[in-house]
Amino acid sequence: MSVARAYAATLSGIEGVAVLVETAIGAGLPGLTIVGLPDAAVKESRERVRSALRQVGFPLPGRSVVVNLAPADLPKAGTALDLAIAISILEANGDLPLGAGSSVTLVGELGLDGSLRPVPGVIAFAESSLRDGRRTIVVPAANALEAAIHGDLAVLPAGHLGEVVAHLAQRLPIVSVSPADYDERAEPDPEDDMREVRGQSLARRALEIAAAGGHNILLTGPPGSGKTMLARRLPGILPPLSRPEALEVTRIWSVAGRLPSHSGLVRRRPFRSPHHGATAAALAGGGADPRPGELSLAHLGVLFLDEFPEFRRDAIEALREPLEDGVVSVARASGSRSFPARFLLVAAMNPCPCGFLGDTRRPCHCTDREVSRYRKKISGPLLDRIDLHVEVPAVPAGDFHSPVESEPSRTVAERVQRARRVQSSRSGDPRFTNATLASRHLRQQIGLEPSARELLEKAMDRLGLSARGYQRVLRVARTIADLEGSEKTSSRHVAEALRYRPLLRTETRSRP
Repeated sequence: MSVARAYAATLSGIEGVAVLVETAIGAGLPGLTIVGLPDAAVKESRERVRSALRQVGFPLPGRSVVVNLAPADLPKAGTALDLAIAISILEANGDLPLGAGSSVTLVGELGLDGSLRPVPGVIAFAESSLRDGRRTIVVPAANALEAAIHGDLAVLPAGHLGEVVAHLAQRLPIVSVSPADYDERAEPDPEDDMREVRGQSLARRALEIAAAGGHNILLTGPPGSGKTMLARRLPGILPPLSRPEALEVTRIWSVAGRLPSHSGLVRRRPFRSPHHGATAAALAGGGADPRPGELSLAHLGVLFLDEFPEFRRDAIEALREPLEDGVVSVARASGSRSFPARFLLVAAMNPCPCGFLGDTRRPCHCTDREVSRYRKKISGPLLDRIDLHVEVPAVPAGDFHSPVESEPSRTVAERVQRARRVQSSRSGDPRFTNATLASRHLRQQIGLEPSARELLEKAMDRLGLSARGYQRVLRVARTIADLEGSEKTSSRHVAEALRYRPLLRTETRSRP
């Protein structure tokens, strides 16, 4: 009894892992058995494979068919193994030459009619194929551009099982797609432009600092003051994704099943805005076989959390790890998974439950207790991890009719990119930002003047800054200096950075 072998891949976190599909056909009761820790979706492939083989004229033999998925101790999930299982059965039954599929990676979900349907994670499967030395991969046609991102791989797009059988039998070869070259041309201007923002000079300045240094920001103001409008314009002033960054983002979106069919690299920085009813699992990722959540989908982009205090407490606290380390860990019985989650957080909230505390035009009807309870929904340690705290007041009517136009996003983006280049040249890492500057490097790279150090020491006592808050002020001050092109961090830069720190003393409520 000969054993046929074909190769596929499965997902482990956001990485592809090679799977050897072995099939043996022998004496015994007719049936198809799949072993090797398959999940429910893999077990159900028996019926998909059975029907698809019948459609191409090769029904299952009336004997015992055993399919083993190796390594046997690795959980297998999803439907991407369907194609490899079908091909290995055909080889074991003599319908294809033995070893016909041993030099290629076979990926795809089979329909009952034999059609090949797209699957998530193809870019990870392509990388796995390259690591294992198989430089050819067969994928559903809808996944071809995604797989072809890696130019060193021959990508064969197929729409039906019959096409794959004809190719492996050398009757009708499948033509490989050309590599999906990354387009280095400048992206068109985003639809959401900073020139549309009227007034809010302080918030605009804070957004520029946030973009230049990768700093998290909290916008507080009444409804209709423009918090969401400001947040949606932040991606437009961030530097464009480099090719390695685009590959990283594309891999995450592919594994999460969010990459549109017939698409290649994700070229724009992500902007994610989950609803405040989202659970901790929706944000961090989850499932029996964990997949990336909103925090990872926002990787290298912007995560906007509107109505920040209305999020569940456990969902808010799930932000702590990614804000510090740029990763989110998800533990399940099957094991732990770590997903990249280095995003720029933009949170927005009202000053009180009704939203009008401090508004000179509309009265606030909230009691002191209600205001205190509302603000305590966000813990102090989490607020301490946000670098920029900005008040966004209601926009005066006169600002809407001002003849002076605001700066467009392109002009602001140029300053941001200059500041980012200064930071990367200082560290030697093109992905470096001041927000990620390690504590041990602060003293060497901050260039703090004596007067600025003295101002910071006074502020630490008067404002009750924690050690973390002290370092975050230094990082923001360094970003402000980089925007100005200054080699030293002066007291002026520190003073502006302190302006964006929250007051930790008890605040008095101001009513109109």
